[in-house]
Amino acid sequence: MKRPARLCRSWLFVEGANETALQASPSSGADVLIQELEDFTAPALRPHARSLAPDVYAAWRAKGAIAGVRVNPLDQDGMDDLTAVMKGAPDIVALPKVAEPQHVVELDEAITRLEREYQLAEGSTRILPNIELARGLVQTGDIARASPRVAACLMASEDMAADLGAERAPDGLELEYCRQRFLVECVAAGTVAVDCPYTWQDAAGLERDTRWARRLGYNAKSAVSLEHASVINRVLTPSSGEIAEARRIVKTFEDARSQGQGRAELDGSLVEVPTYTTARRLLARAAEFKDRKVS
Repeated sequence: MKRPARLCRSWLFVEGANETALQASPSSGADVLIQELEDFTAPALRPHARSLAPDVYAAWRAKGAIAGVRVNPLDQDGMDDLTAVMKGAPDIVALPKVAEPQHVVELDEAITRLEREYQLAEGSTRILPNIELARGLVQTGDIARASPRVAACLMASEDMAADLGAERAPDGLELEYCRQRFLVECVAAGTVAVDCPYTWQDAAGLERDTRWARRLGYNAKSAVSLEHASVINRVLTPSSGEIAEARRIVKTFEDARSQGQGRAELDGSLVEVPTYTTARRLLARAAEFKDRKVS
């Protein structure tokens, strides 16, 4: 992909057969646009949605977005979806209901065959496993490592809650453990963790939910509403104030080290190696965004 997954903050799912929404989606500012052929596209509309794919992906890439698609499970309509949309060379293919590493292996094999058939660069299509079931959650690490094509893993909200028998509410308390467990599994596997979408239209709630995800360690979040991408991007991008504070921390710590001290004090708080490392990580991320002209 022209932008690495670690710098993709917002991953927006768009109704696969809704031409108005597909055309409007680049205006959302989402880093990754995903044509949704599963839950958001009725079975009768899937052939039409598949026919739109090549032109849609080309238009999205022309606007600077990563062009993705979510196909159906391969034992359902997924192979028909994949065979059709690969003609448009999607940057990334999301697979729903991934509960076993073998699901990723099967998708990898199908993509490889189609890349060869359509004369695409082999290995150019990345995979985004969607973790939506309890069985998938406890195997997230193995799923993430099942193929070198895996660019990131995404945790769903509604299907996960349904599988658990949990009651959904805007505060998201019922999924807190899942979101924390998922992040730990992804970090341990060395892959990007994409947080679940906030499925209410409450802007304040979306910001609260995204800030909570960032506090945990997430750098990416999915969305199902065009209006949500800009909020996600803002929250998950280091602000000028945060950059200035990180520079203060780095300078204070390095000055202390140059004087032979193991740690420093700044505004009443101790600055130790983990704090210094976190500040440097934020500055490096901000520099990558600047270098790639990401706003």
